[in-house]
Amino acid sequence: MTAINDLLAFQRQTEALSSIAERLGWDQETVMPRGAAEQRAEEMGAIEAVLHERRTDERIGEWLEVAEPQTEAETRAMDLIARDFNRASKIPARLAQELARLTSLSQGIWAEARAKDAPEEFLPTLDQVLMLKREEAAAVAEGGDLYDALLDDYEPGITGTEIAALFDQMRPRLVALREDILGVENQPAPLTGHFPQETQLRLARTCATAFGYDWTRGRLDLAVHPFSSGRWQDSRITTRVVEPDPFNCIYSTIHEVGHSSYELGIDPDYAFTPLGRGVSMGVHESQSRIYENQMGRGRAFTGWLFKRMSDAFDDLNIADPDAFYATVNRVTPGYIRTEADEVQYNLHIMLRFDIERDLISGRLNTEDLVEAWNARFLKDFGVAVDRPANGVLQDVHWAVGLFGYFPTYALGNVFAGCLNRALREAVPELDTSLAAGDAAPGVEWLRENVQRHGGLLPPKQLIEQAIGESVSPEPLLAYLEDKFSRIYGL
Repeated sequence: MTAINDLLAFQRQTEALSSIAERLGWDQETVMPRGAAEQRAEEMGAIEAVLHERRTDERIGEWLEVAEPQTEAETRAMDLIARDFNRASKIPARLAQELARLTSLSQGIWAEARAKDAPEEFLPTLDQVLMLKREEAAAVAEGGDLYDALLDDYEPGITGTEIAALFDQMRPRLVALREDILGVENQPAPLTGHFPQETQLRLARTCATAFGYDWTRGRLDLAVHPFSSGRWQDSRITTRVVEPDPFNCIYSTIHEVGHSSYELGIDPDYAFTPLGRGVSMGVHESQSRIYENQMGRGRAFTGWLFKRMSDAFDDLNIADPDAFYATVNRVTPGYIRTEADEVQYNLHIMLRFDIERDLISGRLNTEDLVEAWNARFLKDFGVAVDRPANGVLQDVHWAVGLFGYFPTYALGNVFAGCLNRALREAVPELDTSLAAGDAAPGVEWLRENVQRHGGLLPPKQLIEQAIGESVSPEPLLAYLEDKFSRIYGL
């Protein structure tokens, strides 16, 4: 018992330090003074050096050899600690520290370049990040596929080849549905007008409350790229405001509430252990997407939202709840992934997945990235990218080294499609509650069947336990085809 207790006590401090590093990242993206970027980069590098030393401490290997877990949770915690120990031990301390320092600095450089539509000011830094990520991948892969080594950090148990096969299965039906929709003569009207920032933020907070966000353990701030941050007793969300487009703020907020609710919904006994966080980014994304889309963009909730928006903003140009539902779910060619409709969202991910695999493999260099992005976007969406901020500079992920992260968004949509079908069968009264602005029945089902387990089960096993069948893209594709056929009269 001494070994397992010593191991978990040591891990507890590592988890606490990791949480502190995450808080520094939140601060950097929300309230840190712009002039502090270089200082923050040094701070992030320093704390990563401490974390790397702890994650590779030789005592972990000794404890793992002799520890005798007494519960399922202890057994799983040991598996996760061993996985992290083996992975971290392959990465030189110098590399881990330099990656943390450079990606902290790169984030600010990306934000400035995006604001100025100046990719040439960011690409040299991105090239440095890419070189370090290739080095990291080579160290971890030990002769295997470099991209798979990075993907495993975000979605354990799946390979790039499997992701590519999944996308090949999904793409034809998504493209066919999009073409049918865009061929309809009478399209839903867009929302027009001016929607002041403070009013949008008040409405976003109302929506977050409707989805059960715990304001005693969270807060809402503005960020260039919306994200959530934190765990256990402190999980914060961010959003962004575009004054002509209140849906951007509202649905970004609901999306991040899904992420944050996952972290806050984990069994508190798992706090400060490897079980006390989301088990994978695909599972994480399943929570944010089902909150945002299957519940948040459904006819029931949009009917409630229509009344709140009509009260909040003068002269709303949408006549009634049915028309508003169609407007919320408009399918239009657009540049921005985070603003994409449900039909086209996964096509944005497929583009990024192919490009970042080419970047990691060396088939594509950063100097050719803008041209490659623009050509692929035109091919996939039939629209020429008008400016870099709407193209290659729109996402922060590569700036902060998150290669292998993008496909988990689409995998999360697949998981959400499966969960939505099971949820609707288990909670037939859900739409009645959503129509009253109360997502509690859905949130409670997700908390019981997914969120509370944290990292206790591997990702695919967790979802299959929740839905009672194998994971498949079919529920998502059928949901999309049914929903949008009804909206567009296909």
